[in-house]
Amino acid sequence: MNSSAVDQRIRGLRPPKPYVDPFAAHGSVIDEERRPDGTIERALTVFLSGAECPFTCSFCDLWQYTIDGPTPDGALPAQLERVLEQTAAPLPTRLKLYNASNFFDRRAIPAADVPSIAKLSRAFSGVTVESHANTIGPAVLDFAWQIPGRLEVAVGLETIHPVAAARINKRLDLARFERAARFLADNAMDLRVFVLLGAPHVPAEESVEWTVRTMEYAAERGASVISIIPVRGGNGEMERLRTLGEFTPPTFAQLEDALDRCLTSGTTVVTADLWDVGTLSTCEHCRVPRIDRLQRLNTTGIPEARISCAVCGGA
Repeated sequence: MNSSAVDQRIRGLRPPKPYVDPFAAHGSVIDEERRPDGTIERALTVFLSGAECPFTCSFCDLWQYTIDGPTPDGALPAQLERVLEQTAAPLPTRLKLYNASNFFDRRAIPAADVPSIAKLSRAFSGVTVESHANTIGPAVLDFAWQIPGRLEVAVGLETIHPVAAARINKRLDLARFERAARFLADNAMDLRVFVLLGAPHVPAEESVEWTVRTMEYAAERGASVISIIPVRGGNGEMERLRTLGEFTPPTFAQLEDALDRCLTSGTTVVTADLWDVGTLSTCEHCRVPRIDRLQRLNTTGIPEARISCAVCGGA
């Protein structure tokens, strides 16, 4: 099946997309992040509304936060300005602009809006944006030159499992990822990487091992921060693959295993993505203290014993 047909199948299985206002951000959150130098940094994440990513990854659920068609000119600066006006002083030191797509895709981020976005970002010493490795190039430099803070680009590597990497419709090979990583390093920019736990087409019993291997691969290529993201269902394609035995939802215990094994990784910061972590399969008696433990590991990077539970034994 060619890529166009795969795209059509994935999109055809999706439930109806909720209405998204192109002039209103989905929201924002301030949290604390550990950085490679050991400091704790306050970060403001703004979830922008804009055009959908064109790559149509099989596991993606971010499409539901995007609009139909290209992002209108002026929409993103208006969203960001409104969030900044509503954020209490003092501002955090890092700004993360997540648009559920690719920051350097001009259908998602109109070229005319880049200077305005850069101007609104000047109060921050660090700025993070997200991008497919395929869109990393001159446009990255153009934006980096317009902001006084250091630019960090978040890239979805997902998995280096050879079968899964070829079948998740990511359109990314490792050589292209490595070129993107070198480009960022050569131009004094940081690389943040997203790694999947429970990637489709990876046997469930090998899931943690391939997450660890992918993390190690990214760290060796200069990733400063790596986030482990449990794959979520709900987009139709994951349910189809589950029926075929090609996808097994990750469990809470697997997320704990992955983070515990990745926590000591030199100067690279590895964290567990806790968005919707409460939906992962685990014991209701120990769920809350186990989530609290993962949050502490994310913040401190200091290993600590697993939570014991008389009911489930920590499963």
